Amino acid sequence: MREEKPTYCRICEPLCGMVATVEDGRLVRLRPDRDHPLSRGFACPKGIAFTEVQNDPDRVLHPQRRRPDGTFERVGWDAALDDIAARLRRIHGEDGGDAIGWYFGNPSAFSAGHALAVPAFMLALGSPHVYSAGSQDVNNRFVASELLYGSPLVVPVPDVERAELVVLVGANPVVSHGSVLSAPRLKEQLHGVVDRGGRVLVLDPRRTETAQAFEWLPVTPDGDAHLLLSLLHVLFEEGLADTAAIARQARDGEALRDLARPFAPEATVEHHGVPAGEVRALARALATTERAAVYGRTGTCLGRSGTLTTFLLDAVNLVAGCLDREGGAMFGTLGVPGERALGRLAGRVLPVMHDRRRSRVGNLPQVLGTSPASVMAKEITTPGPGRLRALFVSAGNPVLSVPDGDELEAALGALDLLVSIDLYVNETNAHADYVLPATTMYERDDFPLAFQTFHTTPFRQATTAVVPPAGEAREEWRVVGELAARLWRERPAFAALAAGRRALGPLAGRMHLPNLVADGLVRLAEGGDRFGLRRGGLSRRRLLREHPHGTVLADRLRAGVLRAVVWHRDRRVHLAPPAIRAEVARLATRRPDPDHPLLLIGMRELRSENSWLHNSPLLLRGGRRHAARLHPDDAAERGIEDGAPVRLSTRHGAIELPALLTDGLARGVVAVPHGWGHKGTGRWRRANAAGAGREDAPEGRPGGVNVNLLMSSDPADLEPLAGMAHLNGVPVQAAAVVAGDAAASAAASVA
Repeated sequence: MREEKPTYCRICEPLCGMVATVEDGRLVRLRPDRDHPLSRGFACPKGIAFTEVQNDPDRVLHPQRRRPDGTFERVGWDAALDDIAARLRRIHGEDGGDAIGWYFGNPSAFSAGHALAVPAFMLALGSPHVYSAGSQDVNNRFVASELLYGSPLVVPVPDVERAELVVLVGANPVVSHGSVLSAPRLKEQLHGVVDRGGRVLVLDPRRTETAQAFEWLPVTPDGDAHLLLSLLHVLFEEGLADTAAIARQARDGEALRDLARPFAPEATVEHHGVPAGEVRALARALATTERAAVYGRTGTCLGRSGTLTTFLLDAVNLVAGCLDREGGAMFGTLGVPGERALGRLAGRVLPVMHDRRRSRVGNLPQVLGTSPASVMAKEITTPGPGRLRALFVSAGNPVLSVPDGDELEAALGALDLLVSIDLYVNETNAHADYVLPATTMYERDDFPLAFQTFHTTPFRQATTAVVPPAGEAREEWRVVGELAARLWRERPAFAALAAGRRALGPLAGRMHLPNLVADGLVRLAEGGDRFGLRRGGLSRRRLLREHPHGTVLADRLRAGVLRAVVWHRDRRVHLAPPAIRAEVARLATRRPDPDHPLLLIGMRELRSENSWLHNSPLLLRGGRRHAARLHPDDAAERGIEDGAPVRLSTRHGAIELPALLTDGLARGVVAVPHGWGHKGTGRWRRANAAGAGREDAPEGRPGGVNVNLLMSSDPADLEPLAGMAHLNGVPVQAAAVVAGDAAASAAASVA
């Protein structure tokens, strides 16, 4: 039997509509959904290729238990969970919840059940050891929002469809399709700005795919904070600041002006590389263009002052009069009854979500309940109360994503218990005691819970599973529930859960808690039926039945909602909190590293998603190779030839990979994609063959190296306000590899 089922992609944030072709319960094809109201027939290569992940013969389909020799054997679910629970009870009894941790990767945000279950489980355990990929990606966006608006979840998005000027800082949406932003046809919308006579300006050290399509202004890596402070300087000192907007929306405008006063463009050009005249012209354009927006993402988050930079992006929007305005930076809302009152109440009674707890190692803040993943290795190996003894890893591969992954890989052996829930055996969970099979996105019901306020067009969509779970794969939230049921005797919180299950009787096993949460949100939020009080409104069931392709709730975001979304008691944006003043002062302490004169940045690839899509043949086509991109002039000065091996070294490590010379970089910049470095320890054959550079690698392509081996995991080197890893603007040296050294390196990699 052949069926066509509408659903949506959950690889990245546009959440593009897809149509799944299912034959006899097997996913055989994915195609873009032409009837999806937002994506309208668009999908990227990753989404289309996901059938190869779904049906990958290397997928983990049954629970795996590690043998003493390091290989895995199949085991039953009950045997695995019974043993895991018994070992957890012992560890918890000896050292409490402080000894148990969980790391969840980027895909967890795209699974409502996963995102709900793991924090609840760890809270019940009483554990501070919760880690996520956010500390390598996005956490300082949430800290900046906490400082500005009183809530980490209040994030402005650019109103691209009405904008006349869009400034993209450290963002490459042609490849990434947007981040903390859901707009499936963002590239088309950006071209629409130009078609209307407007401008799209890309500030980036690299001529990214987005910069190639629009205007490019090269910026020195990690110079964004200086540049944004210079924009504020010009706005204030030239009388361009929107004083009415500042008075209406914010407090501490004069304090912000004082912070920006020393940062005249002529005084900061050595830090950001943008000519002073260009900075002044951009500030004037932002102030005089009726509909303008500044948007920044990952490239701005991963430097030494990522939280400050993210804060300043919003401050520039506000001071230029672009915040909470049509065509500017706007806010999505849920539209639940009493949303403004709920926000005001939350701002008064809830403890500050940022920095409620600090890490045992490094004294770094938690963000949204998660600690910096960069210190996980040291939390495992540092003796004393609170030492991490048991670790769960779900939908993640931190050995390839945190700084100095070799340190983490070595530390994993010191754990008493390591459990993974994933699709593959990867570089991290190859060291696990158990690898438990997870469902793919197409094997579960779902709702994009985390992204409801990030849509540039208010929108709702839900999906049911399009195929049953392959093998014995289970959803993460169900695995968590099974573990909780086995642990209930040890913690009152689990005892309460167990009592609830007993009270519900047979219904407990059939309840789908993520669907209940999704239904409640759909019903209470804008467009919902208010549990029967609004005739014709949406419920989850009605959304699925009548709008399988999703439904648009309103043509555009509404302006004038700022006071409804701000959680600060005074309902104003705070423009100069003490933490930001301290970060501005810290800028003056920066010094260049003369021994490492180049600056390293990361980059996204259209056919990669971090580390987990390198086993797909479709995504590896076309002569893919992992390479370090250098400007030809920088390479010539060092005797580095195109395609020849280059050695990159920092104060923390060194790697070797081929050089790729391109004038699509500012001078002094090196760019290396992240997520590579597969080395044969996992069980995804194509990724491992490519990663080891063996002769049987597909089409002879080298699979690359782990660029994060160049980065520091020392707590002193992490961004202090959010504990973010320093992955952009890293001082690096580049040198040609001589023939003998290259041969030795190749032999070592094969060995």
